[in-house]
Amino acid sequence: MDLRRSWMNTARGIDILLAEDDPDDRMFTRRALKGSRLANDISAVEDGEELMQYLRHEGPYSDPSTSPRPGLILLDLNMPRMDGREALKQIKSDADLRRIPVIVLTTSDAEQDILQSYDLGVNAFVTKPVTFEGLADAIKALGEFWFEIVKLPPEREVID
Repeated sequence: MDLRRSWMNTARGIDILLAEDDPDDRMFTRRALKGSRLANDISAVEDGEELMQYLRHEGPYSDPSTSPRPGLILLDLNMPRMDGREALKQIKSDADLRRIPVIVLTTSDAEQDILQSYDLGVNAFVTKPVTFEGLADAIKALGEFWFEIVKLPPEREVID
C-alpha cells in the first residue's frame, strides 16, 4: 500500500483554518500547503476576533456548511484586534474547542512567546522560515506529521 496515498486519503477530510493577518503570508502558506499535496480544504481569517467568530459560528460564519469545524488551526501570534495569544487562550479554555490542534506559525522566535504559547496549550510552535522554500519544507513536514503520524481527536466527543 502506498503510504502517501493513504495519508492523502486520511488528510482529505480534515479542514485547516489559517489565522493570519498578512495577505502575503496567507498566500504563501496556502501555496505551500497545496504544494505539499495536502488535499485539505483551507479557510483563512485575518485576526483573533474573526477566528473566534469562525469557530463559534457567529456573524458571517454562522453557516457551518461554509465554515466547517477545522481539524487543525495554524495561528499567527501577532494579529490586530485580538492577537493569537488571546485567541489561543480562549480556544483552549472552551470545552467545545480545546481539542482542536493548534500550531502557532509565526515570525517570532522569542522564548517568552514560545513558553507562553505552550503554557496556553498550543500543540506545536513553529517559527516561519524567511524563504518560501523554507516555508514549503516546514509545511510539508507539518503535514506529514499531523496527517500521517498523529492520531487526531474526533470532531465531537463520542458518548457511549
